[in-house]
Amino acid sequence: MIVTTMSKKRIAESAARQYVSGRSHGVRNIDLSSAQSASSEIARDINRDIVLEFIRFRQPVSRVDLSRLSGLQPSTISAIVEQLLEEKWIKEGAVVQGARGRPSTMLSVNSDLVTLALDLRPDRAIVAIIDLSGRFLAHETVMLLSDPTAAIARIVDRMQQLRKQHADKSFEGVGVSVPGRVHPVTQRILMAPNLKWHDFDLKGALEAGLGLQVELDNDANACLASELWNGRLQGVKNAVLVAISEGVGTSIFAGGQLQSGFNGLAGEFGHIPVDSSGPVCGCGQRGCWEIFASSRAALRIYKELAPKAPSCNIQELLRMAEEGEAAAEKAVFRQAKSLGQGLRLITAALSPELILITGEITSCWDKFGPTVEQELQATMLVKPAPRLAIAGDGYLARLSGASAMLLHRHASYHRSTHPVQSRKRPVKTARKKK
Repeated sequence: MIVTTMSKKRIAESAARQYVSGRSHGVRNIDLSSAQSASSEIARDINRDIVLEFIRFRQPVSRVDLSRLSGLQPSTISAIVEQLLEEKWIKEGAVVQGARGRPSTMLSVNSDLVTLALDLRPDRAIVAIIDLSGRFLAHETVMLLSDPTAAIARIVDRMQQLRKQHADKSFEGVGVSVPGRVHPVTQRILMAPNLKWHDFDLKGALEAGLGLQVELDNDANACLASELWNGRLQGVKNAVLVAISEGVGTSIFAGGQLQSGFNGLAGEFGHIPVDSSGPVCGCGQRGCWEIFASSRAALRIYKELAPKAPSCNIQELLRMAEEGEAAAEKAVFRQAKSLGQGLRLITAALSPELILITGEITSCWDKFGPTVEQELQATMLVKPAPRLAIAGDGYLARLSGASAMLLHRHASYHRSTHPVQSRKRPVKTARKKK
């Protein structure tokens, strides 16, 4: 991401420090089987991404401003802007008369280009339409059947209705947040214990029903994509995002890159057994971390503490805990303690500078967050502990992330975390005047 708040001098100084650090302490393996030299085409692609970032974060902005902000020549800016206009990522707006010189046409992202987003849960799906600036134009909940084919039919039907209601918009594709692990290349669901859809071609089913390109990732990776796309990780190179809901998902951001591992299963900390005598997890193991740290864990503990209490959902439980109801409060405190203990494992393994938390428990973080922090700090080998922060809106984070993940993969050539074919067109070089 572009650090837009820095001056050019500070950007250069920061880059120099990172370069020296990498040369002194980093070890980088160059894979000669897929190595690509730094051609002029790669440089143009990187410049294109930089210009698009400046437009997104500084809109409305003129071509003159883009040249000043990026340090690129006006002719290069003109060529890149022409490409972005052709690809429909941006649009021209008002003509503004400057203090001197010719009037400037202002540029901004194309508000008519939108995404469909899908947050898939074990019993329901939340569908939404989100524009390039992250604004929600619509979102609805669809209750699901356990059979995946029937569930997809309901989702497709509702999405088609939303598209008809917004027929004036152009749909870039569908981003899907899945509570499980997705193969980084085929995008088939590899493992989703809480969803119970194993090796299911969700991408193919949705593309067949909607006629749009579909991009999938697990919920934690999607939430991290939202943080990146919306510029909330400026300057951060090593972070972990932990998504707390029916289960516990983890996304690893190391060295400025999202890490998926050899087979897309990197970050499955939620299924590390922490108590061999604990309850059986949906994955079949006993005593996994998510059995104690998830929203489902808090509900189970509450039922054990108050067996005669009426059934409730996690939002109701958290509201009771916030109000001081004894059993509810104790259940969430136990969940928070287990969450903090698991974060110690993550810290020992990855040493992140920042740990982001998203999910239902963040709605009452002021009350229960200190317990998580205390447990994280308890047995740190080396101080300080990573910073803890809340990521996005707990309810809408997955939807925002699904949309952002799709845009990461389609709009940016060199920031993409997934090997997909973009709508790439070569940047035209400016003609020299004779």
